Amino acid sequence: MTTPKLPNAVRIVEMGPRDGLQNEKQLVPTETKVELVRRLERAGLKAIETTSFVSPKWVPQMGDNAEVLARVLAQPAAGVAYPVLTPNLKGFEAALAAGAKEVAVFGAASESFSQKNINCSIAESLARFRPVTEAAHAAGVRVRGYVSCVVGCPYEGAVVPPAVAEVAATLRDMGCYEISLGDTIGVGNPASIQRMLEAVAMRVPVELLAGHYHDTYGMAVANVHASLQMGVAVFDASVGGLGGCPYAAGASGNVATEDVVWLLHGLGIDTRIELDALVDTAAWISGQLGREPASRVARAVLAKRAQRAPAGP
Repeated sequence: MTTPKLPNAVRIVEMGPRDGLQNEKQLVPTETKVELVRRLERAGLKAIETTSFVSPKWVPQMGDNAEVLARVLAQPAAGVAYPVLTPNLKGFEAALAAGAKEVAVFGAASESFSQKNINCSIAESLARFRPVTEAAHAAGVRVRGYVSCVVGCPYEGAVVPPAVAEVAATLRDMGCYEISLGDTIGVGNPASIQRMLEAVAMRVPVELLAGHYHDTYGMAVANVHASLQMGVAVFDASVGGLGGCPYAAGASGNVATEDVVWLLHGLGIDTRIELDALVDTAAWISGQLGREPASRVARAVLAKRAQRAPAGP
């Protein structure tokens, strides 16, 4: 049996400050959001999705988007990208005014999810993105594309791989430099993820694809490994396993960054991320939110540290 050749290095796009925090019921202070980005920088993350330029009416948590981005960009870390989410041209213009150098647009492979999430059809959503990508390219701003519900939809059930490939290819044709494929409700398994990737790779080169896997059924790390075997070398992850999808009942957050890093380091794949610093960050932000990290690796490392700590007097 031939063992698939895995990538030598993997890039992780950190989702914690945006996707991780956007659905928190408690409003997270601006200072905490900026500090989270700083701690992630120090842990070695080189791509940190910082905020979202959506209407605060729909996502109150991101109401301080311009201030967060401006404060982060006032002292940027060398070699770190700070992408932001922009749902439409108005959002892009606000992001550009705040200093954004990279933005992301998001569509879905499910008609029902598109309607529920952004109140328009897939075709309408893609039409909205075209002026965004055109304006971004004119301003020298990079654009990343997201596709939601690449395996399953909370309203329609299973999503067929060709539907995912069609949306991904359209985003690529618009000029997105990379397409992130999101298992929004976390129903994927290694087999279904690989079938989806096979279909998408027929339309978009695999080196332009990223995996964005939620851990609802505990399959996210397995899906990362399955994607590595297909040649995918970029993954979205969220420190401490923060986040979730308000339109997908029971959907837990993105795969925890610590869990992905543990897997990759165990496979001998370079990430240039310091696991201990990442675990410290997961513990800190989880504490700010009043709970324990969702990450299995963070909990294990923290428990091991506690066992080693000297007893008090």
